[in-house]
Amino acid sequence: METKLTRIACIAKAKPKERFTSLVHLIDEELLKQCHQELNGKKSVGVDEVTKEKYQQNLEDNIRVLHQKLRQMSYKPQEVKRVYIPKAGSHKKRALGIPTHEDKIVQLAVNKILTVIYEQDFLDFSYGFRPGKNCHDAIRGLNTILVTKKTNWVVDADIRGFFDNVDHQWMRKALEVRIADKQLIRLIMRMLKSGIMEQGVRQSTLVGTPQGGVISPLLANIYLHYILDLWFEKSIKKHNRGETEMVRYADDFVCCFQYENEAKQFYQQLQERLRKFGLEVAHNKTSIIEFGRYAHANRQKKGLGKPATFNFLGFTHYCGRSRNGKFRVKRKTEKKKFWGAIARMKDWLKQHRNLPIRDILQGVRIRLLGHYRYYGITDNSPMLSKYQYWVTWLMFKWINRRSQRNSYTWENFEMFLRTNPLPGPKVYISII
Repeated sequence: METKLTRIACIAKAKPKERFTSLVHLIDEELLKQCHQELNGKKSVGVDEVTKEKYQQNLEDNIRVLHQKLRQMSYKPQEVKRVYIPKAGSHKKRALGIPTHEDKIVQLAVNKILTVIYEQDFLDFSYGFRPGKNCHDAIRGLNTILVTKKTNWVVDADIRGFFDNVDHQWMRKALEVRIADKQLIRLIMRMLKSGIMEQGVRQSTLVGTPQGGVISPLLANIYLHYILDLWFEKSIKKHNRGETEMVRYADDFVCCFQYENEAKQFYQQLQERLRKFGLEVAHNKTSIIEFGRYAHANRQKKGLGKPATFNFLGFTHYCGRSRNGKFRVKRKTEKKKFWGAIARMKDWLKQHRNLPIRDILQGVRIRLLGHYRYYGITDNSPMLSKYQYWVTWLMFKWINRRSQRNSYTWENFEMFLRTNPLPGPKVYISII
């Protein structure tokens, strides 16, 4: 199977206008079994409550029947199960749609086929949910633009409810640019229109690609590749007089401009462009700011304050200086993300406060390291130390709530931590 997919990738790269006519036959029993094995069995189950372990018990028959249904085009995805998770630093919740395990298998199989084709097409400034790319790569790419290009203005943009508002007909048209296999297109459209089950009530999905599905991030990238990335590259960037760059991670993107008028013009054009495809800018999350190596001096001349900051991928980006006085973009944990992480740690400690102290300590260590490994980037050490301080204080507080009388003074707790230390803040990722 890997050989077949590699061959398709080579054709897609060599022939950018090639439309693939025979793809659905690649979804054979071997690929379906492989996808089953690759799926994380600890993830939430769908509406049928079937776990990976339960599906495994009769794997050969399950895969054989599934493959037969796919061949006969009688396979119909079940509704996704609606669940809500907290948004970091907010009382609002994010809606997810969890497919069944069997539907995840099919989604992953289709995802593998589409990935080898579209990875040849996607532009370099698209980083989200792509093989070999991650958030830190996107931040590095943005840093390079801000420091080495003639960037004076930044448009920090957000699309309102993007995943909930993807237009299915435009999605079909985007897929058909490269995919001429009608059976595969029909299969993908069935996934999009499978519906949502919430508290026993079925809702139709006329638009959107619910977050939580295996294939949703890739479909989002395909959609945005055609409606945003290519438009920016071939229309905006090509016709602007000044240097113009973009970095996109899924539906979150930052655009950099040399000239103020071109930044403002782009913002107007962006609204019109998104409207054409049934989308809109989230005005409360979108801003045009003066930013870059000359921003501080320019604003001083005008009698204005320090350059504004912007948020991207969990960090607040701001204009700073290196030790030798050279311009540098610095970053710190976004306030909303910081307090969201504190709230999650508080909830975890509250739920597990009756565990043995050694087990609590181990759980806190794991969560601290996870935080450091994402937020531990150049210039963010103060926020890492602040996080460690808050976590230490919360741990002390909740251990003391295990009984009605306090079992620890702060001094005793500090002595305990000397022999059982928590991981200290560490910069794992260099951005410069």
